[in-house]
Amino acid sequence: MPRVESAGASLYYETHGSGPAVVLAHGAGGNAMVWWQQVPHFARRHTVVVFDHRGFFRSRCAPEALDPGLFASDLAAILADAKIERAALVGQSMGGFTVLGFALSHPERVTALVLCGTPGGVRTAQIDRDLAVIPGRASERGFIGMVLGPDFPAREPAKTFLFEQLNALNPPETLAALLPRIGGIRVADADLGKLDLPTLVLGGADDAFFSPAGLREVAGKMPRARFVEISGAGHSTYFEMPDLFNDTVGNFLLENVR
Repeated sequence: MPRVESAGASLYYETHGSGPAVVLAHGAGGNAMVWWQQVPHFARRHTVVVFDHRGFFRSRCAPEALDPGLFASDLAAILADAKIERAALVGQSMGGFTVLGFALSHPERVTALVLCGTPGGVRTAQIDRDLAVIPGRASERGFIGMVLGPDFPAREPAKTFLFEQLNALNPPETLAALLPRIGGIRVADADLGKLDLPTLVLGGADDAFFSPAGLREVAGKMPRARFVEISGAGHSTYFEMPDLFNDTVGNFLLENVR
């Protein structure tokens, strides 16, 4: 599979299928492999691009280069190497910072935008309240209790184990270095107001990180955004309820991507 060099990182990526391009950007608990329930679905109509963010699994990076501020330029390097001019961007959690950052820098190269369980650096009153309670909640619930819905481990023990194994492929020091810096990224409201792109914001009703109310406020700051709440899901809607996620995102892409 191809690699591309970008600002001190060797980035791993894959392309699958053919048609209008769609990028899937993973969250901090995953890597390109977490999209195993999405790639075959979307590759029937699209060229699907998945990748490991710098410092995750197969994307090697020196500790001093673990900078989330480089995520958007990393994506630009991947698309250039893959010879993709325009793409729809789907970002899960941490990946939302990547795709929104790229969309703000290169709006002419984005056909549509999907933010899943993420404000992507957008701040609102409710998002600030959500951020304030995350440390205590994470200490109480642990990793799986944060990234998956409250009943998912009991209902889907095999998939829960798979999620843990996929996460274990990432170097543990990556998250420790990245997470504090991701929290410092903030998108200006004035920049959002100029983002004239069809945008879908998705949130699980039981998301332990960002509440539906907060993500609805995020959508309200973008001219062409709408919010969809997925009942019965936690933070990782794509993993917990893949059929509903794929249909919801797929229908949005069908409406907006040609």
